[in-house]
Amino acid sequence: MRQDQSSGPHRVSGSRAYTVSDLTKVYMPSGTQANRGISLSIDQGEVFGIFGPNGAGKTTLVKQLAGLLKPTSGKIALFGNDVVAEPEIVPHFVAYYGQKVMALRAHKVREVILHSAVLRGMPVPDARRQTAELIERFGLGGIADQIMQRLSGGQQRQTALLATLTGNRPLLILDEPTNELDPANRRMVWEYLGQLNRDHGTTIILVTHNVLEAEQVVERVAIIDRGLAVAIGTPGELKANVDYTVRVEVRLKPGGDDAALAGLPGSTRIREGSFRITAAREQAQELLGMVLARTGLADLDDFRLVTPSLEDVYLRYTQAPSPAEMPAREAGGRS
Repeated sequence: MRQDQSSGPHRVSGSRAYTVSDLTKVYMPSGTQANRGISLSIDQGEVFGIFGPNGAGKTTLVKQLAGLLKPTSGKIALFGNDVVAEPEIVPHFVAYYGQKVMALRAHKVREVILHSAVLRGMPVPDARRQTAELIERFGLGGIADQIMQRLSGGQQRQTALLATLTGNRPLLILDEPTNELDPANRRMVWEYLGQLNRDHGTTIILVTHNVLEAEQVVERVAIIDRGLAVAIGTPGELKANVDYTVRVEVRLKPGGDDAALAGLPGSTRIREGSFRITAAREQAQELLGMVLARTGLADLDDFRLVTPSLEDVYLRYTQAPSPAEMPAREAGGRS
């Protein structure tokens, strides 16, 4: 924890970055319940993922954590401080990156990053130094003096993300930080966030649909579905809940017989010539035999046997007929 962020009237208390208790948000006049009794905790220095389908309530949740929305009921403690009663404390500790790029878009890329650092209280020389480091690290030298709103959507989002990373806040809330970025830039973002966490103990709350990428960096996960926290735990703990299944991914050569695989139990056609087939773990050998018997090696372009991933956990909890009407308990008995 950096000293300049824990000074002043708002202090760090305990080892928890956030403690959320029975959080509910109802949008009026529609009465839509975006969050329903969510309770969770996030430790200092943790990389915490929040996953869920569109409309699940993820963005509503993190906007409340960031002090941008007031809960209908429930409590949020940030480093021991009451966010609901005093939302103005949040900027002392938190930098928030949202899905919409709005602020400072009429300024040059370099100015957007620099001004964000200064607005967070950095002395101008330090802000200039950090701005130059971020521009160099992410290879933005070629667009640094261009007006942000004239850039592509991906370049605008990358600029906004770098602006969020200024000011050395001890906690980052990032809502879809790699959306619209190409694979090379996504990798740079994940590597930089990992470095911030390792070297500076930065707490990172990550909202994303890219479960497979995020699995490499998150330490614990909350899966949100229809306003409820339906599962909370480490990737390993959550994977254990689906560990009884295996998956065979098959891609046929052009002209292969889709019908041969479409009739297998547990088979899902992803696109022409590509299938995902699930079965109980003890049936893995039998499943492989059935695939080969129906297609033959000569017709297979590629196939692999896959054990459960965090994406499988995500699909299991978000494709259930309906989530339980009680919030999820954290795996491993954490409170």
